[in-house]
Amino acid sequence: MCGIVGYAGRRKAAPLLLDGLKKLEYRGYDSSGIAVENAKGEIQAVKAKGRLIKLIELTSGGENLDGTVGIGHTRWATHGEPNDVNSHPHLSEDGRFAVVHNGIIENYLELKSFLTDKGFKFVSQTDTEVIAHLLEYYFDGDVLDCIRKVLNKLSGSYALGILFNETPDVFYAIRKDSPLVVGLGKDENFIASDMPALLKHTRNFILLSDDEIACISGTKVVIYNKNMEVEEKKPFFVDWDPETAEKGGYPHFMLKEIHEQPKAVRDTVMPRIKDDKIVLYDISLSAEYVKSIKKINIVGCGSAYHAGIIGKYYIERVCRIPVETDFASEFRYRSPIADERVLTIIISQSGETADTLAALREAKRLKSRTLAVVNVLGSSIAREADDVLYTHAGPEIAVATTKGYTTQVAALYLIGLYLAKTLDTIPQSEYEEQLKSLKNLSDNITKLLEKPEETQYLASLYYKNKDLFFIGRGMDYASALEGALKLKEISYIHAEAYPAGELKHGTISLIENGSPVIAVAVDKRLFEKTLSNIKEVKTRGAKVIAVASNENRAVENEAEHTLYIPDCHPLLAPVLTAVYLQLFGYYVAAVKGCDIDKPRNLAKSVTVE
Repeated sequence: MCGIVGYAGRRKAAPLLLDGLKKLEYRGYDSSGIAVENAKGEIQAVKAKGRLIKLIELTSGGENLDGTVGIGHTRWATHGEPNDVNSHPHLSEDGRFAVVHNGIIENYLELKSFLTDKGFKFVSQTDTEVIAHLLEYYFDGDVLDCIRKVLNKLSGSYALGILFNETPDVFYAIRKDSPLVVGLGKDENFIASDMPALLKHTRNFILLSDDEIACISGTKVVIYNKNMEVEEKKPFFVDWDPETAEKGGYPHFMLKEIHEQPKAVRDTVMPRIKDDKIVLYDISLSAEYVKSIKKINIVGCGSAYHAGIIGKYYIERVCRIPVETDFASEFRYRSPIADERVLTIIISQSGETADTLAALREAKRLKSRTLAVVNVLGSSIAREADDVLYTHAGPEIAVATTKGYTTQVAALYLIGLYLAKTLDTIPQSEYEEQLKSLKNLSDNITKLLEKPEETQYLASLYYKNKDLFFIGRGMDYASALEGALKLKEISYIHAEAYPAGELKHGTISLIENGSPVIAVAVDKRLFEKTLSNIKEVKTRGAKVIAVASNENRAVENEAEHTLYIPDCHPLLAPVLTAVYLQLFGYYVAAVKGCDIDKPRNLAKSVTVE
């Protein structure tokens, strides 16, 4: 998730921009850059791959750059590898505009083709560079009209900072579905992706709404709506301490990241849907190869493995191709069977997980084609796999994954639906229904997150238990596995997930009076079977919490408590189920007073076997 800062005022801009970028380092980044307009009306940009200290050294702490107006950026790469050229800011060909961007321009390839036909030459691999060139193309003397024309051409999410050399005391800021705040100082004003970057200078902020353009100088801030009418916005005062501010006001990064899932899922899914078709731009799976696949292996560790189980159920259902899931730590030691006709999907949030990287290399040794699902551009797994599908979750600070997991599941849906369409194993009507539900996933997560009170209440009832059991069938069992992992990771409660149909084969002996059991009962096809299993544990004294779909409301007759997910296609429901179970685990850990973001004995990225 990129970081943006901007400054206009009387002081030297570059040192202030660098200081703001330091405060945004917690967001994660792979490169950085600043642009400042000097007294001659020239835009000077300096960019550097790697840690911010490199940019600081290149500019002598910003002292090498004169000018009192500027913009800065820390990049979390999504388009193009991390390097100096792909770093922001990006300049127009004529050097009159500079742009920093957080978000994803979904139609950048279409815009890039349009601009290339007009004679523009691109130097980077980014989606952001099209914005700089579009500004040059549409400028005819009125910069605000030019910006509005460009915004009308963009699809996707963006927070933008723009410098224009003909307005030397002013810069511009715009947001749509990406965070951006305006900070109000005395004879100086700022922008930033997050408030921590500015708390040293001001506690007064304006929140920009979608499609608003802010015209910012040292003396005033003028905000225009999409009809180019001036908007009067009342500032608000923030009394957060800096640590709280880094978390966006949330008490923990984990809760912040749970609430970032609508955007993360949207950014992962929507750029890959064009004209109601799945379009995997960077993946070269020809129809001929897809039709030759005899088996798919899915490999991952921890939550990535659980995402793989969801992927197994989904791909087998829609593609009719056999799928095996493996823990990465076991894959290469079981003498796996693979060859050119086996596709191996490797899942890793960091792209550096040691066991998963070893599994990738083993698959390649066996001549299997490899497809990586990772979140970090240019990571080891991304570099070594034959193809890569990036999840656009942004940096995840909390050790226990939330948005990393749900974006992995969403990515597997994209892959499965793409394969099914290529193989013609899915009726057109079903394809359209699933595609519609996939596009609506983000909005459904938002709906679910709007009412956390029920989950908080349940956490307050069961946080003292030493054991907690999760049951489910089919995809619901895969969801149960992830729910149990979340709870044990951050609350230290012993939690286990079992296939509901296996209870009678031994595990039901663990159920005693008062034992809490979370029953995932979303799948309509298996609901009657799951309901019977719920009755079995209830008969033995269990207290049942059900997570169910609205179709399965009969579960209320057996469960003490029921949480209902928003309506969606049943095969896509595990994403919504996961969010409920994340919230439950989080609130249990919060009531217990656990160190939620840094649970004991765990690391974010496991880079040793």
